[in-house]
Amino acid sequence: MPRLLTAALVALAAACQSPTATQARTPEGDAGAPVARFNGGVVTAGELEAAIYETKKQALEQIVMRKLVEQKAKAENLTAEALFKREVADKVKSPTDAELKAFYEEQKGKQPLPPFDQIKDQVTQYLTQNAQRKAQSDFLEKLRAEAKLEVLLTPPRVTVAAEGPSRGSEKAPITIVEFSDFECPYCVKAEETVKQVMKEYEGKIRLVYRDFPLPFHPNAQKAAEAAHCAGDQGKYWEMHEKLFANQQKLKVSDLKDHAKGVGLDAVKFEKCLESGDKAALVEKNKKAGAEVGVQGTPAFFVNGIMLSGAQPFAEFKTIIDKELAKK
Repeated sequence: MPRLLTAALVALAAACQSPTATQARTPEGDAGAPVARFNGGVVTAGELEAAIYETKKQALEQIVMRKLVEQKAKAENLTAEALFKREVADKVKSPTDAELKAFYEEQKGKQPLPPFDQIKDQVTQYLTQNAQRKAQSDFLEKLRAEAKLEVLLTPPRVTVAAEGPSRGSEKAPITIVEFSDFECPYCVKAEETVKQVMKEYEGKIRLVYRDFPLPFHPNAQKAAEAAHCAGDQGKYWEMHEKLFANQQKLKVSDLKDHAKGVGLDAVKFEKCLESGDKAALVEKNKKAGAEVGVQGTPAFFVNGIMLSGAQPFAEFKTIIDKELAKK
């Protein structure tokens, strides 16, 4: 298998991961049942099944893509390496000085950075790798489309309590439970897709949002608490959108400013936030996600079928249409 292709498959992640978010099913009806214990901690059946399914899914993906590349290469009388080089490596151009400086200035506005000359090589490497990932993704998606790929590996289901702030009718035939993190950039990206899903399937979708703040996002926990404090005043979704729109400003002082921005009673909000009253609720949500194998964000359960990461609309559509056909 071409080394570039192997790297491509590894690189196509689309989630804030700790480690890879996976799909899970409920073994014997209880995903939270422990299968191992250690120093007060446990490994749940849902986590184990998630890992097993992810291994199968990744193995299938690699086998399929290897065969598709080989088939395409043979048809063009090329080696797989030569084909992948032509379709990916040769299409990636080195960024210009103008592009490097523009990206540097954009990032400098978000965080302190050393002088441009000191990190120019790092910026070049970062942008080049991004361009390569984009070329890899485009090529692999093109192969999928040309081959009319149909994956028959049945996605497992898991029972996830649809508890929390929601949009859409409780009688909707499709319930999507989303586990997300206000500080995760992939979760921001997924927001637009979720809105598209809600619009395209208006009246047929109920969306339930549950918190899953990751440990390496220092502001995610308090941001989640802030959203629930806003919910006490009937403005959960207003704060939800405010937080995602201002992902670089999620410190406690910023959260208080956002509260004013959405028209909350500042005194009540600050009392709620500073008390930590919502910490237990956020932890409950995170535990519920962990029990069914969620390890990264965003993670969506569409009628119990998991979609991991910031997936495109087409991935949601495939599952939703099949579920609606059963009704």
